[in-house]
Amino acid sequence: MKITRDEVKRVAALARLELSSEEEAALTNQLDKILQYMEKLNHLDTAGVEPVSHIAEMVNAFREDKVTTHSSGEALLSNAPSLEKSFLKVPKIIE
Repeated sequence: MKITRDEVKRVAALARLELSSEEEAALTNQLDKILQYMEKLNHLDTAGVEPVSHIAEMVNAFREDKVTTHSSGEALLSNAPSLEKSFLKVPKIIE
């Protein structure tokens, strides 16, 4: 697949990038080489290869969801830096 300079200009415009003519030429050449390499990969026989989402075995490190009892409201609010009645007091950010 050959990429054209017009396609590089279009992608640059979509990405809101201002490229000089030298940068356009360099990117056209680099992207063309990348696409040529990807085309080589398309010719590989992958009939016996099982699809994977990760190369390494991935294990979920999160804990299991379990229903537990939680502390009382007063115990949870005791960690708050500032309270007003039974509400958290935060700095005003809107004028």
